[in-house]
Amino acid sequence: METEFIYWRHPTLPGIKVEEVTGGEDRKGNVWLEMALQIYCENGKENYREIGHFHNGAPFLYGEQGRISITHCRGLLAVATLPPTPEVELGTFSERAALGIDAERADRSQVLNVRDKFLSEEEQAMVPAEDTEANIIAWTSKEAALKAVMNPSIDWRVEIRLSRMPGLGPAVVAFDPEEFHVTNKDELLEKVAGEAEVVFRTAEDAPAEKVKLTLYSYRSDDHIVTLAYSHRCAKFGRNSQ
Repeated sequence: METEFIYWRHPTLPGIKVEEVTGGEDRKGNVWLEMALQIYCENGKENYREIGHFHNGAPFLYGEQGRISITHCRGLLAVATLPPTPEVELGTFSERAALGIDAERADRSQVLNVRDKFLSEEEQAMVPAEDTEANIIAWTSKEAALKAVMNPSIDWRVEIRLSRMPGLGPAVVAFDPEEFHVTNKDELLEKVAGEAEVVFRTAEDAPAEKVKLTLYSYRSDDHIVTLAYSHRCAKFGRNSQ
């Protein structure tokens, strides 16, 4: 018996929309991914969506002016979306549309074997060496930050600097404040959000730029999902997603 795919669209605490596709365990590899992407594209608000890619690899939706970011790993496809920003050229970096998403299975212990490849010495002191979940959060934070600045050539270890590790917040904006020992959404976001600084160039001959990104992680079943975004980026209101 074939396993059905599950589509889930949800708002997140930072005001970023995330759409997830899971299930379909009987499908593997590229077949699974193509089917998951098909389900995502069929679940547009009004019609079928088509995904394209800019020259730097960043994804976009044809006919849409909102920034998107995509990640997939075993059993999960996730797409993060910002509101439309017609004032921004989506194919180039802008803090107004700086967004990245990454996900990984929470039990993928292989990340422990390569932590010295993507974490600086200071970051290794910050992230416990035997804590798989913490290292997955660090890995997805750096990958999401890389996507946010739209520059795949930067050095993860040196040019993406984690100054504060994110904790795990809720996947949705509705949560029990007592569970997180807070009184409201803003207090929780301040408590669990992390921070990264990225040094990059928009072109080979351009001067180096620095941008600070906020990091937000949450658990989605067996996966950890991390968003990286600028505090200046466009965000959805609670009732507009």
